[in-house]
Amino acid sequence: MLIIGNWKAYVDSKEDAKKLAAASKRAASGRKHKIVVAPPYPYLGMLKPERPSFLLAAQDVSPTTAGAATGEVSAATLRDLGASYVIVGHSERRAMGETDAVILTKVQRALANGLTPILCIGERARDHEAKYLAFLRSQIDAVFSKLLPKERTNVVIAYEPIWAIGKSALDAIAPNDLTEMVLYIRKVLGAYLPGKTALKTPILYGGSAEPDNARQLASGTGIDGFLVGHASADSKTFAALVKVLS
Repeated sequence: MLIIGNWKAYVDSKEDAKKLAAASKRAASGRKHKIVVAPPYPYLGMLKPERPSFLLAAQDVSPTTAGAATGEVSAATLRDLGASYVIVGHSERRAMGETDAVILTKVQRALANGLTPILCIGERARDHEAKYLAFLRSQIDAVFSKLLPKERTNVVIAYEPIWAIGKSALDAIAPNDLTEMVLYIRKVLGAYLPGKTALKTPILYGGSAEPDNARQLASGTGIDGFLVGHASADSKTFAALVKVLS
């Protein structure tokens, strides 16, 4: 499985970043999973592993290329710092006003620089008329409809229902519902990826994923891994989550 730890801004010292990275390395040791950690920007270069025991992801990327863009961090810079992945379109960024057009540009910048974009999608709430399905489709369409066929095969999907983010394991999506969502997402992807190619696109789940429910969420639901938020910033919790999936 692909397990990505999004540290967000929970880690605010280089000492803590190094300790958490070391813990992630231990968690990955001897496991069949691919472990990726997404620290705050300033720690990317410092945490670049000499050996690929784990990979690095950036939490965001600039829609610009370079030049006069104060405060922005380009995809080329992220790649130079050792990142292999980049999270794009996270609900917290969307809540700050990030539009589908901006997200598309960020995905394109990432792909052009050899980074694998992790495209976050997710509904704010569920309704009885299932309008949230059309909402999810629109988030996928906004990006995949503008990508080249070859580019579409290099995108990871992270399904994060907003109503489940940052809560307890009891508030995570039910396994049956998650299975249905994975099938629906693959159906939408089928319009852009020929044949069985849509089945190869990794689909991750994020939203109150913890050691207590990770195995249940991973069993038979069709997901290919997890995008873990707050739980990944605690070394013991993250290690326990990886362990239950092994």
